[in-house]
This record gives sequence, structure tokens and C-alpha cells, in this order.
Amino acid sequence: MVHKKLGIRGYGGRGGSDDCDTITVSIVNQANRDVIRVMLREPLSEDTLTLDELTERVGMSVRNIRFYTSKGLVPPPIRQGRSGYYTVDHVVRLELMAELQAHGFTLAAIEKYLSRIPADASPETIALHRTLLAPWSSDSAEMMSREELDRRAGRPLGEGDLHALEEMAVLAPGPEGFFQVNSTYLSIGVGLLDLGFPIEAAKATREIYLAHGRAIAEELTEVFRTKVKPVLEETGASPEQMREVLEKIKPLSIASLVAAYEAAVDDMRREAIARRLS
Repeated sequence: MVHKKLGIRGYGGRGGSDDCDTITVSIVNQANRDVIRVMLREPLSEDTLTLDELTERVGMSVRNIRFYTSKGLVPPPIRQGRSGYYTVDHVVRLELMAELQAHGFTLAAIEKYLSRIPADASPETIALHRTLLAPWSSDSAEMMSREELDRRAGRPLGEGDLHALEEMAVLAPGPEGFFQVNSTYLSIGVGLLDLGFPIEAAKATREIYLAHGRAIAEELTEVFRTKVKPVLEETGASPEQMREVLEKIKPLSIASLVAAYEAAVDDMRREAIARRLS
């Protein structure tokens, strides 16, 4: 029988202790993983990841993951000897942080957001937070070089064109001269420019969408928080079931908004015709 010491670092969220508790694990016939499953509260499993596997899974660098760990934003790895292993809890927390960063959250804002999530929150609960942040549109931006952008637009785009398309939310400047482009609407945006659509109109339109979009988002979030979530919790719905509800609400909400807009435009047109005829 061989005795081996295994350091386990506890996690209590930001401000929690980073001290290592050391326990003795008996390893019999090299079946150490089976013994560890008995001794650890969070056993090593087939889903346990090494640091390299974690970086590939979440698309973050080793440096960033270690930095966030040092800040207490994610739990430290489970230590087995000199090796560290990561679980689904690390994955969902890092994915949530990536989603927050994509929404423009600063590090301080991310820390504040994560501080509201209990340290013992389940991976499903954390994933629910990410679902609330995820884009409601299935359209995803493509990263394009200037050459690829011109090719997809069908003509060379000048600086004025790029600025107008940015105001239309068709594209956004990316790193190292690249652009994040909503390819679904690129041809529509370029077509409007070719028809002489003024950039001032694009700016005004975007401000309207942002202002009213924010108001709608706040009201819909309040409806979910006060009228949907409590009912689901009373029926014993799991965080995963809540995520499914949200995913189904998204396309329905978008379709309802489009239908309401189209109906309002039709009503305004009929009212304008009626005024001219009266």
C-alpha cells in the first residue's frame, strides 16, 4: 500500500480562502482514481479537463485563465499531485465571463456581476445566466479582412461607406484591420448606400432602435423575472428547463416585435390615406 498526499484548494468565491487542505489518499494497485472518487467531494470524472483541454474548450489563453483564477473569479483547479484538473464548473464560469466580455463588460463590471452569483451555484444555474446574455438573433458576425469585405460587398468600400455601415450595425471594426460583419445584412446595407441613403438617417435610425430596444429589453426581462421565473420555480423546474423556456421565447419575441412594427406601419399608412381623403 502506498500513501500519497493530495492538495485540495477550497473555493468560496471572491474573498474566500485559498489555503490548501491536505488529505492522505491510499492508492492500491494503481487504482488511484477509484480511491479519489471516494475521498473527494467533487470526484475526478471522465469530464475532467487538463489546463490545455480547458483552454481549447473555452477559447481562452492559459494566461487569462490563470489571471481570472488569481482574481477569484473562477475556482482554482482540483489538484492531484502537481497536476491541476478542471470541471464543468470552470467551463461554465469561463464561458459566462467570455459572454460578459463580448457585451463590453469591464473587469470591474464582471467582478460585480459574478459576485451576485452564489459560490455554490450549480453549473446549470450559471449557464442560465449566460443564456440570458446570449444574442437573441441567430445571425452571427463573421470576421473579414478589408479585401474580403470589398469582395463580399461587390465593390470597393470607401471610409464613408464603412462609417455608414457601422452606423447601420452591419459591421464593427475588429482587431488588426479586420471587421466583424453581419453577412446577412451586408448586401442590404450596401444596397441602401448605392441608393443614396444618407448617413445622418442611419445615425438617427440606430439611436431610435437602441433607445426603444433597451426599453423593450428591460420590460421583457422584468416580465420574465416577476411572472415567468417564480412560476417555473414553484413547479420545480430546473435551471436547464428555464434555459429551454428562454430559448423558445427568443424567436417568438423577435417575431412578435417584427409583426408589431409591421402592423404599426400599416396602421400609420391607412391613417395617412384617410386624412388625405377627408
